[in-house]
Amino acid sequence: MIDSVPLPSTDFCLRLARAHAAFVRRFDIALGNHHGISFGDFQVLNHLARADGGRLRRVDLADKLGLSASGVTRTLLPLEKIGLISRQPDPLDARVGFAAVTAVGEEMLVNATVTADLVSRDLLRGVAGTELDGMRTLMARFGAPAVPPAG
Repeated sequence: MIDSVPLPSTDFCLRLARAHAAFVRRFDIALGNHHGISFGDFQVLNHLARADGGRLRRVDLADKLGLSASGVTRTLLPLEKIGLISRQPDPLDARVGFAAVTAVGEEMLVNATVTADLVSRDLLRGVAGTELDGMRTLMARFGAPAVPPAG
């Protein structure tokens, strides 16, 4: 048995990972029961719908989701099969492919956002607005692209 106490930074990261898992589980249950999609699917639709023209290069979507190229492909296939997204080639570069939200996908996102809003409100009940603003700022820093060291 280890007697050492983790550093506050390690403790924070462990708690953050636990909170993330609990949040994803709650979103998965609610979105799955009401709409038949996962939280990951919701994130895909959200990113695509907010992108210019409702589409993103697959590599850019992978970056936004924190997935590899093969991971985003595995994520997109079921959504494409049920008509929520479509593939679009780049007419100027055959090597580039886009993922685009369909009209059905946009409708799904609108409906699923109502559910996601209810879940998020419930999960964050009792958190003051100032606390939430601080956490949003902190999370944005974690999600920011890495800056290469100077020199």
